[in-house]
Amino acid sequence: MQKIEKLYEVMGELLYAVAKADGVIQPEEKDALNKLLQNHASQEDIMWSFEYEESKNTTVEEVYNKVINFCHSYGPAAQYQEFINAMTVIAEAADGLDEKESKIINSFSKDLLARFQQDAEKLLVFKDDMED
Repeated sequence: MQKIEKLYEVMGELLYAVAKADGVIQPEEKDALNKLLQNHASQEDIMWSFEYEESKNTTVEEVYNKVINFCHSYGPAAQYQEFINAMTVIAEAADGLDEKESKIINSFSKDLLARFQQDAEKLLVFKDDMED
């Protein structure tokens, strides 16, 4: 099983993707991120990965794909709801939720749910095959 620290690093990457979705990370988004993480146990891990991707000016698509691939391999986690809530806070921080930000938030939920449903179906088929 993966360490929880890595999962929170991925959260920072995902928050970067949402903040960068409209082309530029706005000061209001950074302020919202700092406020959101003020008392978070994994604040350092989240901020480190956000700032790392920001310093590299990584594309939103590249970061998003990396995050989804990691979450798929990590498996179901209660923290994903926290990720979605945090993405919404960041997206709404500057001029409200725009279409590109909304697309990332919705895609994250749908991509993970679809993947985990596929995995569950494979397990059921495997179990049925084993019982035959």
